[in-house]
Amino acid sequence: MTIQQMAKMTGLSVHTLRYYEKIGLLNGVERNEHGYRQYSEADLAWIHFLLRLRSTGMPVSDMKLFSDLRSQGNATVANRRELLENHHKNVLAQIQDLKESLREVEEKIDYYKRLEEQNEQ
Repeated sequence: MTIQQMAKMTGLSVHTLRYYEKIGLLNGVERNEHGYRQYSEADLAWIHFLLRLRSTGMPVSDMKLFSDLRSQGNATVANRRELLENHHKNVLAQIQDLKESLREVEEKIDYYKRLEEQNEQ
């Protein structure tokens, strides 16, 4: 896949894909005989995983650490698992915060519904 195709498939801009490669989040992107990037299905899967990490609030610095560990091979499996477990805990805490916030919003909606009903009487 070309960089434009990858951008379209991932929703990332061409600039972001180049930036991710520059900072080491994307390693080993192949180049064709003209020097153009040629992304593989494995690159696409990796980018989708990075997007999941990002959408769940993982900082780019932690994503970079994970990527660095990944490029070092199986010797870093325990470190990567630990990093993901810590992130998992953070995501669960975010979910709990969102549930509490949602409950308050629902209470406020109910409050306004009751007010509307009182005003209609």
